[in-house]
Amino acid sequence: MTGRTPRPAGHLVGSYGLPALTLLLVLVFSLALPRTFPTLDTVDAILSTQAIPAVLALAATVPVVTGAFDLSLGYGLGLAHVMVMKLIVDEGWPWPSACLAVVVGGGVAGVLNGIVVEFGRIDSFIATLGTGSMMYAVTGWVTGGGRIVPGPGGLPPAFTDIYDSTFLGLPLPACYVVALAAVLWLVLERLPLGRYLYVVGSNPRAAELVGIRTRACTVYAFTAAGLIVGLAGVLLAAQQQQGNPSVGLDYLLPAFTGALLGSTAVRPGRPNVLGTVVAVAVLAVGLTGIGQLGADFWTVPLFYGGTLLIAVGLSGYAARRLRTGNGRPPDLPEPAEPAEGSSG
Repeated sequence: MTGRTPRPAGHLVGSYGLPALTLLLVLVFSLALPRTFPTLDTVDAILSTQAIPAVLALAATVPVVTGAFDLSLGYGLGLAHVMVMKLIVDEGWPWPSACLAVVVGGGVAGVLNGIVVEFGRIDSFIATLGTGSMMYAVTGWVTGGGRIVPGPGGLPPAFTDIYDSTFLGLPLPACYVVALAAVLWLVLERLPLGRYLYVVGSNPRAAELVGIRTRACTVYAFTAAGLIVGLAGVLLAAQQQQGNPSVGLDYLLPAFTGALLGSTAVRPGRPNVLGTVVAVAVLAVGLTGIGQLGADFWTVPLFYGGTLLIAVGLSGYAARRLRTGNGRPPDLPEPAEPAEGSSG
């Protein structure tokens, strides 16, 4: 008679510790700030202001699944939102066409990142830092080092509404995060492509032996990240309503903090979408509570930097537990069928 092996307490803490920490932070800040923190205004502010960091954290998660890092995310975000403003304000494009062009352009940039990493055989840190620097140069060239500001008539109301509106009582940006997370969860957790990406990230050699096209999978991951960055750029342009060539870099550290911290939750030891969403929630609640307590501006980078170090340490520990058999590794796909007429 077989039965399911009970999960050890350590696994339960790893899986649900971060959601529990979120609830604990909410309780602590609610008790410390009873008049300002536990309010609908605070909830709306968190859902609205943290939407773009959440989208970018999800973008960072996809390459991390394959064992790669895309450091061009912040630079790409800056270029994307500047290009939206450039096409709408200076070139007179209809805003839907401008948004679509920027999202497609983000996907093209992601393809180039993947090609440089896989076919150029360059470490993803170095490759994407180089391509990101080039994106930053293009951003400066497009803007001339200044900001792109709409004329007296402003931006089309329909364009700004994609960020400022609500849906079912929730800020619309939060709905984008939910929809994007649902799509990525479906792909990574329920479709064969997601299993392939996880195997590539955990054991590239084993992936090749079972017939997975490892290079193509890595390019797919970078392409998805680029498309999501393009979407985040559209949202950032609608939020700020101007093109600021330096703003994108502020989102790079929060994105990787969310992605790496998320790999310690829900499914410890592996990057996962739900873990990333929970990690972003923890960061958002922590930053909001600290801000309402009157902390100085320098506490924000201190908070993100310290959390990133903790996240890297915890994710490495969880990954080691997974490799030594204390966790459940991703399932290997079935070996590919040998080609007809082949021997052996």
